[in-house]
Amino acid sequence: MVFYMPGQLDPAPTPVHDLTPREIVAELDRFIVGQGRAKRAVAVALRNRMRRQKLESEMAEEVMPKNILMIGPTGVGKTEIARRLARLAGSPFLKVEASKFTEVGYVGRDVESMVRDLVEIGIDLVRQERRVEVRSQARESVKKRLLDLLLPPRPKSATHSTDPEAQQREKEAQASWERSRETLVRRLEAGELEERVIELETTSNPSTGMRIFTPGGMEELDMNLRDMLPNLFQGKPQRRSMKLGEAREFLQREEEEKLIDPDQLSRKAIGRVEESGILFIDEMDKVAGREGGHGPEISREGVQRDLLPIVEGTLVNTKYGMVRTDHILFIAAGAFHVTKPSDLIPELQGRFPIRVTLDSLGQEELVRILTEPEYSLVRQYQALLATEKIELEFTEDGVAAIAASAAEVNQRTENIGARRLHTVMEHLLDEVSFEGAERGGERVVIDEAYVRERLDEVAADADLSRYVL
Repeated sequence: MVFYMPGQLDPAPTPVHDLTPREIVAELDRFIVGQGRAKRAVAVALRNRMRRQKLESEMAEEVMPKNILMIGPTGVGKTEIARRLARLAGSPFLKVEASKFTEVGYVGRDVESMVRDLVEIGIDLVRQERRVEVRSQARESVKKRLLDLLLPPRPKSATHSTDPEAQQREKEAQASWERSRETLVRRLEAGELEERVIELETTSNPSTGMRIFTPGGMEELDMNLRDMLPNLFQGKPQRRSMKLGEAREFLQREEEEKLIDPDQLSRKAIGRVEESGILFIDEMDKVAGREGGHGPEISREGVQRDLLPIVEGTLVNTKYGMVRTDHILFIAAGAFHVTKPSDLIPELQGRFPIRVTLDSLGQEELVRILTEPEYSLVRQYQALLATEKIELEFTEDGVAAIAASAAEVNQRTENIGARRLHTVMEHLLDEVSFEGAERGGERVVIDEAYVRERLDEVAADADLSRYVL
């Protein structure tokens, strides 16, 4: 199971409600080569979500998402299209393999675990957004707490003396404290105190203590035990010495958490999942099977029967509350080499009305994948080795030779699409990567001769290429 959290890679793009389907496709083109039909399908599905939000509530409730079935071999971009789409929309996204539910112990209610995992992703997504909103407010609180640690507030006098001399001494002490405080504020804002060691009272993270793992569908047991035995899960306070810079980061997280209402967070996250969540179910072809089979066929159909209510729309119990799956967008994918979509049970077929076939990748497409996307493999390796002060230059014929080797191995052995480029590039640059720290300042040219010298022998040997490339 692969989790994806939007916001981890590059700066957030233009909000999706400002994008037309054509603009959504253009955004996807920045990262994914080709596959125009699949991009159009997901762009329309995303735009329809925005259109639905403008409808009256009664009509909006009746408009169901048009789920998508992507058909194509591995490594052609199915997962990447769905992942980039979710990032573009700021949607909670989860990828899960349908074949995992055929394993012993996974058939049955555990299919609902994908929804629970999606809610957890929604919680993290909304928490990150909320932290950004309260960051300035939390920063002011952190500043005050740091000042109090550096110079504790003066205790208030229990009695009010009528002695003029005592009153004068009190005023002078207060004025002296205020001058010291102002000096600390200036030094703190100027960053002069970052290395000063202070003592801070912290609470140990409860997540590192005792935890309870409950079976699927029994999250209420976890919640009830936490209510009955709160001290068991509460962290213990402890004093730690740390530099002020480190303490600021620690206190910033703590103050941000204080400003986030857990109930509001849960409600917003559940709403986000219900209205814009995307569940990507891969390897759907692995569970394609109909009645009348023996052994695995029965298990496969059982998985389809379990998936059906989730895709149709049902209520799933999570520890944050009930979640409706009616308007979650489901994108299923599979190679369908041996089976075909019609081998799925009719009810499930009907829940994926949009079918798109993705093209296999040849040498020309592999060349484009190496060079065109904003974070292409060529740019990634150039950036990595630039940290060692090595200038890596790929010539046009060198890139073509890399793509040709990858396409040749794909054709001769198992076709794993663009993923073959990763293994080819690793083998090609193994020497310069290993010696990078010792070759700072060099310029390495990856041309056709360089590629042939290092790849031809391996690519020509069918048995060897199975293990190396």
